[in-house]
Amino acid sequence: MFLNKLSLVNYKNFESSTFEFDTKINCFVGANGIGKTNALDAIYHLAFGKSYFNPVASQNIKHGEEFFVVDGQFEKKERDEKIIVSLKKGQKKVIKRNGKVYEKFSEHIGFIPLVIISPADRDLISEGSDVRRKFIDSVISQSDKTYLSDLINYNKVLSQRNALLKYFSANNTFNADTLEVYNQQLNQFGQPVFEKRDAFLQTFIPIFKERYASISNSNEVVNLSYKSDLFETNLETLLKDNLGKDRAIQYTSVGIHKDDLVFKIDEYPIKKFGSQGQQKSFLIALKLAQFDFIKQQSGVPPILLLDDIFDKLDENRVAQIISMVDNDNFGQIFISDTHAERTENVVKQIHQSYKIFKL
Repeated sequence: MFLNKLSLVNYKNFESSTFEFDTKINCFVGANGIGKTNALDAIYHLAFGKSYFNPVASQNIKHGEEFFVVDGQFEKKERDEKIIVSLKKGQKKVIKRNGKVYEKFSEHIGFIPLVIISPADRDLISEGSDVRRKFIDSVISQSDKTYLSDLINYNKVLSQRNALLKYFSANNTFNADTLEVYNQQLNQFGQPVFEKRDAFLQTFIPIFKERYASISNSNEVVNLSYKSDLFETNLETLLKDNLGKDRAIQYTSVGIHKDDLVFKIDEYPIKKFGSQGQQKSFLIALKLAQFDFIKQQSGVPPILLLDDIFDKLDENRVAQIISMVDNDNFGQIFISDTHAERTENVVKQIHQSYKIFKL
C-alpha cells in the first residue's frame, strides 16, 4: 500500500500544496506550527474520512475559506486508487473512491490500512475509557465490517434508550414493554461486539508484549486487560438488574459502552507509576502491535505515520524504533520532526530510500 501523491486545497494551514512521495520513507520537517502534523493528518483523513486531531470537521477548513479538498493517489495491490475527501461549509462531507461517492463512510473504513503514532496518543493513558474503546474499535473495524455495523447500531439504540429514560423522568411515566424492545436490541448488537473485543485482545496482547520488550530493552513487565460488564452475565440480564439505577440517573449505566482497557506496568497502573519514557514506549508498542495485527488481517502492510517521533524519546530510542521498520514487514512510512538534520541522521542509518520535505 503506497500513497504516491497528495494534493491539499484549504486544508488547515495549506492553501494549495502537492507532494509526490517515496515508496519507503517520507519526512516532513520544519518549525512548530508550520503544518507538519497537518500533512500527516490529511493522509489520516484519506484513510478514515476524518481528522485524527480535530473531530469538528468544519474546523479543518483553512481560516477564511469555505471548503477543503484532500486528494490522494494510492497504489494498492498493483492497482491505482484515487481517494478524495471534501467538505464545504454548511454541507455534508463527501468521500469518493475513483470518482464514486460512498453512501456510507463506514464502507470506506479499512480500505486504506493505516496506523498513526503521535504525542496525542498519551490520551489513551491519561483520558477516560471512551478513548481506549475507540482504539479497540478502530483496530477491529479495519478488518471486520460486521463489527463496525453492530457497533453503529448499538450506539443508535443506546441513544434511543437514553432518550426514553429521560422522557420517562420528565413526564413521570414508565412503559416497561418499550424499554424491553431496546434491551433486546442492545443485547443483539452488544453481545457480538463484546465477544469480538475479547477474542481480539487474546490475539493482540501477546503481540503487544513482544513489541514492548523489543522497544524498551528492560526487565519491567507490562500488561493489558479487558474490563467489561458482560463478563458477569448477558446484557439483557444486566439491564434488568440495573433498571432502578438507570431510571434514577436517566442513562444506561451498563453495557459495552462502559468497557475499558486496563494498562499496567509491573502490576501497577501505568498512568500513576510509569515514567514519561515508559509511557511513551508503552504507547508505541501498542501502535506497532496494531500495525502487526492489521497487516495480519489484511495481508497489506499499513501506511505508518510517525508524528513528532522525537517527543519524549532520546535519539538512540528513536533510531532503534526506525531500525525496527527497516525490513520488508513494513511498507511506507511518514515522519514529522522539527529538526531536519536530526531526522536525516536517523533515516540515513537504515538502508531505505527516502525524501525530505522542508515546510
